[in-house]
Amino acid sequence: MSNPADSPRPTRPAIAWIGLGIMGSPMAENLLKAGYPVTGYTLEPEKLERLTAAGGSAAGSIAGAVAEADVIITMVPASPQVEAVAYGPDGILENARPGALLIDMSSITPQTSVDLAEAAGDKGIRVLDAPVSGGEAGAVEAVLSIMVGGDRADFDAARPLLEALGKTIVLCGPHGSGQTVKAANQLIVAVNIQACAEAVVFLEKSGVDLAAALDVLNGGLAGSTVLTRKKDNFKHRDFAPGFRIDLHHKDMGIVTDAARGVGAALPVGSLVASLVASLRAQGDGGLDHSALLRGVERLSGQPAAG
Repeated sequence: MSNPADSPRPTRPAIAWIGLGIMGSPMAENLLKAGYPVTGYTLEPEKLERLTAAGGSAAGSIAGAVAEADVIITMVPASPQVEAVAYGPDGILENARPGALLIDMSSITPQTSVDLAEAAGDKGIRVLDAPVSGGEAGAVEAVLSIMVGGDRADFDAARPLLEALGKTIVLCGPHGSGQTVKAANQLIVAVNIQACAEAVVFLEKSGVDLAAALDVLNGGLAGSTVLTRKKDNFKHRDFAPGFRIDLHHKDMGIVTDAARGVGAALPVGSLVASLVASLRAQGDGGLDHSALLRGVERLSGQPAAG
């Protein structure tokens, strides 16, 4: 009798990964750790070197990355970048094999995702929109929340791969639904960070021990993943980017435009979107979104720290 241990392991699908930024690099590395072969392409040579050091392969072009891929994952900043890598003679749709699955994990407009799925379908390429929440820490720890739009069969096929990247993985509806849920996520996160920032300034101006106050607040109804993840940023004024103000500004534009399109009022969200835009206009766009604290400090008549 043959020994089951001698049986070859099932071959995992070949992955092409486009976009190796703050989130993309650790996510691609988690796929490598899970045993997936990953070929990457990005504009930054040092990020390709990081991928190859982790056991992946580097491609010199999008076409070279996707030509033999079973699954193509894109993780780029916004809709224009998704369109740039997807369309045109050197893009994904012209160079991927029919039957390949394209998973866009960028945060873009829902309509961009719908249009991409339609264009890809004409080429025989399946598409899921699968934006994520959890920031750099969630990407590193493979505990991201992944909100998916697309067909159930494609979602089921992709689920083992997505489980190497995240902890909460949910099919939210048809194409574009993942992006709609991500827009709502970014609305909640921005409002939450702004509320935390205002509380920090209030506490400090009142002479309360900030560390103790944040610990007890986080143990009650005011507690949140945002406060857990960002309280050290607030305490130490450490605004090294995990998720940049520039990107959250883009996301607040997505949610306000989408809400206007469906007739949903965002009274608090619109105000926070303006505060994010103000912070960006003051030169803080490259900082982590916890730097909303700097805006509250300025409004409160004290120099912005950090």
